[in-house]
Amino acid sequence: MKEENKPALLDWLILIGLMFTWGSSFILIKRGLVSFDNLEVGALRVSISFLALLPFALKRLSKVKIKNFHLFVIAGLFGNAFPAFLFAKAQTELDSFMAGILNSLVPLFTLLFGVWFFGRRTHIINVTGVVLGFLGAAGLLYVAGEGSLDLNIRPAFFVILATMCYAIQMNFIKNYLTGYDPITIASLAFVFIGVPSVIFLLVYTDFYPTLMNTDYAWQSLGFIAILSVVGTALAVIANFWLIKRTSALFASSVTYLMPIVAITWGIIDGEPFLPTFAFWIAVILTGVYLANRPQDRARKIFQRFFKR
Repeated sequence: MKEENKPALLDWLILIGLMFTWGSSFILIKRGLVSFDNLEVGALRVSISFLALLPFALKRLSKVKIKNFHLFVIAGLFGNAFPAFLFAKAQTELDSFMAGILNSLVPLFTLLFGVWFFGRRTHIINVTGVVLGFLGAAGLLYVAGEGSLDLNIRPAFFVILATMCYAIQMNFIKNYLTGYDPITIASLAFVFIGVPSVIFLLVYTDFYPTLMNTDYAWQSLGFIAILSVVGTALAVIANFWLIKRTSALFASSVTYLMPIVAITWGIIDGEPFLPTFAFWIAVILTGVYLANRPQDRARKIFQRFFKR
């Protein structure tokens, strides 16, 4: 087994960079929606990411057997295409910081789908974490909806669907694409979803007229381009590099840091943030932490807690 290196200063800087990059995704989507509708934002995000990763894909395409192409199509649909459109749709009604917080549910669904469909073993501490995570999400939506779930349940449902898609992709990659490095997976996944996305954008939407005739459209396009190139292409490469240098556990800790950035951007942008939100956010992140403890560590936590 390869020895994991202790994170150095450069590794921490990369992690912080990923935190700001992925935590800023939701405010960038919001800026894109100023000029474009949710279908255009979703298609732009996929199309630009596809163009950014195309050079990497061309170098790796010949190394993949044709019979395995469908695996990358599935990974691309669930990990990139569906979430891009779902988040854009959700944020037509949901504050950006709320979308960022709900995105933290990804590890919970990853655990659930891993247990249900892929035979992953779990522990009562992990199950407790899942329950806490969902209670925190429900509590947050309830408080934000001023004592009702009706206000936020519809847009939140789109975010939750997107987190499910991410979870499916993660389990799928772990079980069927372990022979490929993450750059290959990401770049080839976009090859198979990128071309249809470009065609959809140019033929079936009003993207070009909007770009030419709307005052803020070029700025919106710029924000979506930053989201696509930096938040997808460069971030995927940086995350892979970080995993190789340190460990998957260290790299995955960005999950707990992203909501901080999303909340900060939301407050700067004038989105309402109530003090009671902090409690439910803490419940969600505690749930995510417990759900992702390896079995041996979960068992130790359980034994320590109930030790007489």
